[in-house]
Amino acid sequence: MPRHVAVIMDGNGRWAGARGLSRLQGHRKGKDSVREVVETAREIGVEVLTLFAFSTENWSRPPSEVKALMKLLRRYCRTELSRMMRYGIRLKVVGNLRRLPPEVLSDLRSVEAETRDNDRMTVVLAVSYGGRQDIVGAARQLARQVRDGELKPEQINESRLAGSLMTAGLPDPDLLIRTSGELRISNFLLWQCAYSELYFTDVAWPDFRRDQFLEAINWYAQRDRRFGRATGELAVEA
Repeated sequence: MPRHVAVIMDGNGRWAGARGLSRLQGHRKGKDSVREVVETAREIGVEVLTLFAFSTENWSRPPSEVKALMKLLRRYCRTELSRMMRYGIRLKVVGNLRRLPPEVLSDLRSVEAETRDNDRMTVVLAVSYGGRQDIVGAARQLARQVRDGELKPEQINESRLAGSLMTAGLPDPDLLIRTSGELRISNFLLWQCAYSELYFTDVAWPDFRRDQFLEAINWYAQRDRRFGRATGELAVEA
């Protein structure tokens, strides 16, 4: 069982277009998939589920669509808080949150605060997030520490850099899922996914539900995760 599953929730717009619906209707349908995947992940024992909700590049979409997505984020906060409290789910939000409308940021921070002590599962929402920007932010933080005499350059290692990322304190994703047929990771968790198993499916996000998620988990279970070692080496050492 993977401890941490990350998901690029792709295909809402294409799903809607294929059915003669608006992109907004596709995003609304995708919200139902979020609930079902979160519930399934919790039931099977996934510790961390990270959902790519809105990328830094998504700000270039039409203002009407961006506004609708922000409304959906607020609605998610209002409708899912009671469920998170009931099931012991903690919400963590990562990204360049300064770009968010104040009311959206306020709602997200409120849910974070309410669920802070929940410890059965963590749901990470990546909002206004970019992997390259995350790494640049970590580099700047370490550079400031060097400048201020708190850190020597030779003390900078992978562990320190990882601890300066927005996901500090969380395990790296074991499994990265992308829906809707695209074969790229689109600036998502670039550092963190260095050794993630990558699962791509043609199923659009609104149709990605419990069965499709479990199929991805079963696929992961068949993988031989060697982390650069020879086959059987981990077993011998164990």
